[in-house]
Amino acid sequence: MTALDSWPSGIDRVVLAETTSTLDEARTRFSAGLASPLWILALNQTAARGRRGRPWVHPRGNFAASLVLPLQAGPQEMALRSFTTSLALHDALVALTGRAEAFALKWPNDVLLHGGKLAGILLETLSRGNRPAALNIGIGINLAQAPEAGEVEARALRPVSLSGELGVAVPPEDMLNALAPAHAHWEAVLTTRGFAPVRDAWLARAARLGEEVTARFGTHELTGIFETVDAQGQLVLSTGGKRHAVAAADIHFGTDSPA
Repeated sequence: MTALDSWPSGIDRVVLAETTSTLDEARTRFSAGLASPLWILALNQTAARGRRGRPWVHPRGNFAASLVLPLQAGPQEMALRSFTTSLALHDALVALTGRAEAFALKWPNDVLLHGGKLAGILLETLSRGNRPAALNIGIGINLAQAPEAGEVEARALRPVSLSGELGVAVPPEDMLNALAPAHAHWEAVLTTRGFAPVRDAWLARAARLGEEVTARFGTHELTGIFETVDAQGQLVLSTGGKRHAVAAADIHFGTDSPA
């Protein structure tokens, strides 16, 4: 999977020594007229960010990339790409390490290694005029180093790195060579067969399925049993004899680190 000859056809790539963030670089190139899929890998980022504008720490040797995916779709369909992207990350990491049992997926957009946060995904819509025309998929992976506990938000899972947990050194370029074909596979599954097989594959790799988790919405929280993910990609929690479909939230586990 990591060989260059497995690179998916019709998808371009560029490797940058440094940029503010690959998300910004993707937006700039899209505004300049980019019309085909493009992977952008940065070896260093000076202003990386995560969900809700939070800073994303990016030590050298870690993975930072964005995929510009031309796509005219509504918000719900766009959001399903968090599942295809996390599946691609899982498959690529397993292919590179041979350690399938070590990885799990946390709804809606994180990859875990030994229960700690290894990777995150951020989706941004890119529009032309008033119509969505592409999806900007940002991906960060702690390949070489993990942030210190004080550098992440309160109640976040402990950050981990691939090198620190498994003793495996994977250069960012090798990660991209594994990730791009894996992502092309799951994107093809979604577009040709729909969300059902993607959902099944994601649930087979899900962290804390059948266990108690807490969904946090700003200052409000809902704790319940993580039953499943529904046909729209929503997290389904069971609490007090009722089932709740959660479209967007920060999910916390009982072992999440305190502030």
